[in-house]
Amino acid sequence: MIQIPAFLSRQTDLLLAAGRSGAAVNIKKGQFLSPWDVSHAVQKVASTGNNRILITERGASFGYNNLVVDMRAIAVIKELGYPVILDVTHALQLPGGQGQRSGGQPEFIETLARAGVAAGADGIFMEVHDNPARALSDGSNALDLRRFKALAKGLHDLGEFVRAL
Repeated sequence: MIQIPAFLSRQTDLLLAAGRSGAAVNIKKGQFLSPWDVSHAVQKVASTGNNRILITERGASFGYNNLVVDMRAIAVIKELGYPVILDVTHALQLPGGQGQRSGGQPEFIETLARAGVAAGADGIFMEVHDNPARALSDGSNALDLRRFKALAKGLHDLGEFVRAL
């Protein structure tokens, strides 16, 4: 799978090359894009004949040093006909929130993950670490590994319930 980073989600040459590769392409929606504008990136990849596309929502800029996920975005993006993944931990990142580096709000990981599944997300992405405080990357917004198994089980059960409605 080729992942298109959020900050490069509007780069036409990159999207076309990724599509032509034949690999599945995960487009991370830039936090500067509306949910309906990600369709342009999807169309570029699909124009190569590659329909192995996933779209990852990670929130939108909400003032300085903050991202917020509009759960309506999941429904809007799903209208494009491709799986939608919610990147929970990057959505809880506080870019530049600790001065020289990004901060995060890991206390909301489980809440946001459950909300995403309830809103219809096809998958959840999250950073997980056995010691987030010592993680070399994204530790400030990572889930402690000890909490992962229970959360994954709960998300699976919630997803089954939501799909049965």
